[in-house]
Amino acid sequence: MKHLDTHNLLDKVVRWRMAHIPDRRFILFLSFLVGIFTALAAYILKLLIHFFQHFLTLNFSQDGANGLYLVYPIVGILLSGCFVRYVVRDDISHGVTKILFAIAGRKGRIKRHNIWSSICASSVTIGFGGSVGAEAPIVLTGSAIGSNLGSLFRMDHKTLMLLIGCGAAGAVAGIFKAPIAGLCFTLEVLMIDLTMASLLPLLVTSVTAAILSYILMGTDSIFNFNLDQEFLMRRIPYVILLGIFCGLVSLYFTRAMNWIEGIFGRWKNPWKRFALGSCILSVLIFLFPPLYGEGYDTIELLINGTTPGEWDSVMDNSLFYNSSSYLLLYLMLIVLLKVFASSATNGGGGCGGIFAPSLFLGCIAGFIFSHFCNSFDFTVYCPEKNFALIGMAGVMSGVMHAPLTGIFLIAELTGGYDLLLPLMICSVCSYLTIILFEPHSIYSMRLAKKGQLLTHHTDKNMLRLMTVDTVLERNERTITKDTDLREIVNLISRFNRNVLPVVNKDNNKLIGVVNLDDIRNVMFRPELYHRYTAEQFMKPIPFPLSITDTMEQVMHAFEVTKSWELPVVDGDGTFAGFVIKSKILETYRRMLIHYSED
Repeated sequence: MKHLDTHNLLDKVVRWRMAHIPDRRFILFLSFLVGIFTALAAYILKLLIHFFQHFLTLNFSQDGANGLYLVYPIVGILLSGCFVRYVVRDDISHGVTKILFAIAGRKGRIKRHNIWSSICASSVTIGFGGSVGAEAPIVLTGSAIGSNLGSLFRMDHKTLMLLIGCGAAGAVAGIFKAPIAGLCFTLEVLMIDLTMASLLPLLVTSVTAAILSYILMGTDSIFNFNLDQEFLMRRIPYVILLGIFCGLVSLYFTRAMNWIEGIFGRWKNPWKRFALGSCILSVLIFLFPPLYGEGYDTIELLINGTTPGEWDSVMDNSLFYNSSSYLLLYLMLIVLLKVFASSATNGGGGCGGIFAPSLFLGCIAGFIFSHFCNSFDFTVYCPEKNFALIGMAGVMSGVMHAPLTGIFLIAELTGGYDLLLPLMICSVCSYLTIILFEPHSIYSMRLAKKGQLLTHHTDKNMLRLMTVDTVLERNERTITKDTDLREIVNLISRFNRNVLPVVNKDNNKLIGVVNLDDIRNVMFRPELYHRYTAEQFMKPIPFPLSITDTMEQVMHAFEVTKSWELPVVDGDGTFAGFVIKSKILETYRRMLIHYSED
């Protein structure tokens, strides 16, 4: 009864809103609420991660290995895996990919549990040492907030997609205190089209989330960075080379992660995946403690350190303590093994994203590059801390295929606006390098392989938002091989069809078609009506279409056959209906008008 009263009250609120508040103003109000909620979610997630990490590692020794590194990651993956499997009972990994799928295939709807489930699972995973980032889970959380808030107030599909983008922008802006990066992420990674109608809500959400994060977490940048040496123009060639190097590191990270995920995907038993993933992760963290958690302490050290003594502290808590001669080798091994640690975390049952790993890898890659260059005593000195910061933008741009996000995120994360030019050069070079080998980002390649990815290509987007089921003409009259010419002519005249489906009379499976053109020379001769049957005019199906085919496949079939109507079958070959080209074009036109309105 109480649920019914609540539902009735909500209906009254929705009706009052529709009568008194225009859609554009209400969308701005919703985007403001999304900004507040996403910032609060980001704050809670950061608080939980820091609590777990501080509590678990408080008494660790700096001058040697710590055995608990072998235990904590296993416990973290076990807890988060059991939570997902027995409480959530849904797959919540690959958060950004799920958002892209919601935009492309689920009409802007994200499950309600994603508002809280990713926060719980990722905080335990990362807090106990999982070598992943908190950003992808919070982006999924923010998008879920936007989607469900819009659904609560009965907003249309187009608005739901915009609110999903607002949630993602607010999540990035809130967790990083980076409003411009939040906006760029939504435009580049989620590929929300930028119009005047979408720009203002995205800005409102990003700014609101960033301001609330400033209030809750202080106004300092996430990473404190002091520019000791200004950027010199003669360093540009080295920045270009760093960008190419970052692009290759991004390529390695992307392909290695896909390969390792494929290995875990072949193991159907979740406990076997847990055993393999947790063991790999715990051993790697024991040998290389910087792989523990997000790795932000290592980033802070490398972009602020200026002396060998400060850099050597990267090897604290490990078997390599006080082995300064092995620093470069130690960091190179971390670059190679980080992808194994991140993939093992998620493959074993943990929950996390690749934001932080890409920042971590970029920082170390930039440091290694500059340290290597400086060891040859070139006339141009490459400051390690500057190049570590620039490398962060390079690898992020390459992995995510989002150079603007990489540029502005690093500038806002560190306050390093004085290095904006080298950040831009490195990001662009990294992006241009990786797209030679990988046309899609690590987020979108999974959907691209299935043909489910929305892009800025309007024609393809409209087709991908349509399904065969929505344009299918059902209740079509069928004939069998024994149907005589009189009945065929009668059906063609009554139902205005140029093609009639011929089915098996026992199971209604489609076996061929009869075209009007093939009977035209005898259809006006009644004396022949009983001499001919459908079997004599029947032709094979010109292009077999299934009800599960994409609209791109359907349009390709029309192009190949030069037909205007084609038969469709369901999974077992039973005739389902016709798709008609004119209806598809009409539906396409309506959708294009709908999504183009500002």
